[in-house]
Amino acid sequence: MTSQICANCVMDTTDRKITFDDKGVCDHCRTFYRDIQPNWHPGDERGAKEITAIAQKIKDAGQGKDFDCIIGMSGGVDSSYLVYLAKEKLGLRPLVFHVDAGWNSQVAVNNIEKIVDKLGLDLFTEVIDWEEMKDLQLAFFRSGVPHIDAPQDHAFFAMMYKFAAKYKVKYILTGGNYSTECVRNPLEWMYYQSDSRQLLDIHRKFGSRPLKNFPITNILWHKVYLPYIRGIKLIRPLDHMRYLKEDAAQFMVEKFGYQRYPQKHFESRFTKFYEGYWLYEKFGYDTRKVQYSSLILTGQMNREEALEKLRTPPYDKETIVHEFEYVATKLGITAEELRGYFNAPNRTYADYKNQMALYHAGAKVMRMLGIEKGGKR
Repeated sequence: MTSQICANCVMDTTDRKITFDDKGVCDHCRTFYRDIQPNWHPGDERGAKEITAIAQKIKDAGQGKDFDCIIGMSGGVDSSYLVYLAKEKLGLRPLVFHVDAGWNSQVAVNNIEKIVDKLGLDLFTEVIDWEEMKDLQLAFFRSGVPHIDAPQDHAFFAMMYKFAAKYKVKYILTGGNYSTECVRNPLEWMYYQSDSRQLLDIHRKFGSRPLKNFPITNILWHKVYLPYIRGIKLIRPLDHMRYLKEDAAQFMVEKFGYQRYPQKHFESRFTKFYEGYWLYEKFGYDTRKVQYSSLILTGQMNREEALEKLRTPPYDKETIVHEFEYVATKLGITAEELRGYFNAPNRTYADYKNQMALYHAGAKVMRMLGIEKGGKR
């Protein structure tokens, strides 16, 4: 395929399914302008009314309970700002929920503690069985797929939904938002983390110990059963207001002493290694293209600035050897073994059992009903 970059954003043919119109504008941009922008009202009167009404429903449902919603907090800017917003601006009583999968950076831990303490909120931390997590992550390395972060993300989703179901919490608030995430990672780069069939197939082929404690979820449970049978709703408050990443980050710095990360998702040391180095060097996928393109489309970054940043790699060349050794040691293998996985043939999600047909069918139905908007994966 001839190399080409979008004339409007910075997505290019490293997304092998990308298409361009006669003006050189990619389908990611066209989807934003066609499907998201006309139905997205951040910061205007409609958005304010929507989030006010949602907040009131949450308060009514939570009467008599210790908390009226839960917020999954990673320590990143989006979820951190959401915690502040929910407590101070919407008047909610959230329980802050954090899943420790063994890869928290110290900066992330400090950020979470500062925000929760200053806001006077309760923090619930679920610690994943490290031996099982380690075994599952090694299985994904051995499988050759690019989405080696799937075990960590799967655990986050599964534990939060199970907690909500167990304690009959009706509302889960998430920091997901169009402002910084209107362009989605291509499926070839990052496959669905909730595909339990794929997760278990890769573990059966390459794992070495049973997953007795690792939390498993599936698409039907959290997309159908929980919202439509149990009435548990997932809310994205940041979509209803003017949310600018840089402004939010600076506000958190000034108000809470928040420490910034060099890149989105780098609050996890594993994700930093995975997105910053492994995907980039082994597969040629640069997730900054997705992140910067989202910011370009929402007016938070200009294309020239993004192109300039993309001229340098997403990892620090002077420290990557140390990071490589750190990841290997934490996983209980040698750096040479990890290098062997790096040099092994690349695979995709299609090389293993998966639920892609189910995801396709569900996405089609949700788009027809107007529930799902946004670009392809």
